[in-house]
Amino acid sequence: MGLFLFSGAAMAMPAPAQAPAPVQPAYTVALTGYNAVPAQTDDDPLVTASGAYSNPEVVAARSQDLGDKLPFGTIIAIDGPAATSTTCGYNAVAPLVGYRVIEDTMNAHFSDRIDILFSTKAHYATADGTKNASTVLGICPGATVRVVGHVDIDHIPKTQAALASLVEGRSADLATAAK
Repeated sequence: MGLFLFSGAAMAMPAPAQAPAPVQPAYTVALTGYNAVPAQTDDDPLVTASGAYSNPEVVAARSQDLGDKLPFGTIIAIDGPAATSTTCGYNAVAPLVGYRVIEDTMNAHFSDRIDILFSTKAHYATADGTKNASTVLGICPGATVRVVGHVDIDHIPKTQAALASLVEGRSADLATAAK
C-alpha cells in the first residue's frame, strides 16, 4: 500500500451537497371549465364554497374527493394532458389558465376533477360559432395539477400577474408554503 503526498498542490474538494428541491404533490385529473352563473353553480354564483369572490382570473374548483389533498387556498399549476383528445381544447385556452387557487368545490357526483372558472366574457371564434372558454376547454382527461403553494383565503391575489409573482417568489406580500 502506497501513500502519496502532494505538497503545495491544490486539491479539489467535492462540492457540498445541496438539499433536494421539495417534491410537489401532483395529481392526474380530468380538467373542465365553468362560469359563475346560477345554471353552473348555486343560487349565489359570485361567492365560492370557501366564501371567496368568484374571480375568473384565479379561482378553480375541485371535486369533493380531492378535498383533503387540495384544501381551499391551495395554489396549483396545471399541465394540459399529454395525449390529445377530441373533447379537449386545452391548447386553445391555456393562456387563460395560469396558476389557480382552489376556492370552490364541485357537485358530489364528480371525482378526480378540477374545474377552471372562466369569465363569461372569454369567447373564442370556432367553426361552430362563438363559444365561451369553458365550452372550448371541454373535458380534458389526463391533465396534471401540481401543488405549488398555499395562500390564506382572505388574501387571494386578484390577478394572474399577482398570483404568479407570489408563486415565483417575486412578491413579499404573501408567504406561500407547499402543504
